[in-house]
Amino acid sequence: MEYLEFELPIKELEDQLQKCKVIGEESEVDVTETCAQIALKLKEAQKNIYKNLTAWQRVQMSRHPDRPYTLDYIKALCGESFLELHGDRSFKDDKAMIGGLGKIGDQSYMFIGQQKGYNTKTRQYRNFGMANPEGYRKALRLMKSAEKFGIPVVTLLDTPGAYPGLEAEERGQGEAIARNILEMARLKVPIITIVVGEGASGGALGIGVGDRVLMLENTWYSVISPESCSSILWRSWEYKEQAAEALKLTAIDMKKLKLVDEIIKEPLGGAHRNREKTFLAVRNAISKSFDQLKNLSPKDLVSQRMEKYTQMGVYKG
Repeated sequence: MEYLEFELPIKELEDQLQKCKVIGEESEVDVTETCAQIALKLKEAQKNIYKNLTAWQRVQMSRHPDRPYTLDYIKALCGESFLELHGDRSFKDDKAMIGGLGKIGDQSYMFIGQQKGYNTKTRQYRNFGMANPEGYRKALRLMKSAEKFGIPVVTLLDTPGAYPGLEAEERGQGEAIARNILEMARLKVPIITIVVGEGASGGALGIGVGDRVLMLENTWYSVISPESCSSILWRSWEYKEQAAEALKLTAIDMKKLKLVDEIIKEPLGGAHRNREKTFLAVRNAISKSFDQLKNLSPKDLVSQRMEKYTQMGVYKG
């Protein structure tokens, strides 16, 4: 397992505990009490570090290489029932944006989300989770199909942003994202949105308009990344920590600002420390959210969604 810089004290204690156990197994020395003392120190260190994370440290947690990605969640939630659907019926199939039908229990859902890679080869294949216009058009096609058959939509957000390349702009990146925001606002089926990693800029918002918007505890959601914000304001990436604090991008900040509806608690140490527990928490959150929405008529669903977003922010007429 990889450790972030602020997790190094935990790594040291875990290494000490492992060595202590090995000594006990390979010799006749009774190390039970010593191991218990180290384990207690380890537990206290974990509690002190993870309960007092800064905004920048939460950004780092959201990017942890061992953290589960969108396909991990879908496979854990749906098992063999997931059927991936491809293509935007116009240009090509965007590998950074995945979607398809799956079941949680007896309920069918249309799952859509950005997918990152696990190593250099798959990261290039998935374009680092940065979708092109065809990705957003594929997502919209799947949402419209879900609407036609009365299937609720679940979107999973994990992207550093939409792909900023010249070819993406030539094919209408801005229009594709704007179209998705418009169409999601008036989609006649329930939409449940969950930020499972990075929620950056319009790239996330392009599939992020939902009746229920939830965030995992160690994720972030913002108009811009801390590094990019730092480079604009200070002409340097060195101030990314100050930028992260100023952007109010953590789940706690977003809940206080009433921009998200709920925070899904992660296991101590992050989603990657106990994947099964994280998957169960996400499954329960989806089922709970759907139970709150399933009896609403399409008209009420759209009306409440519109009302939810028009109430966000402060403005003067």
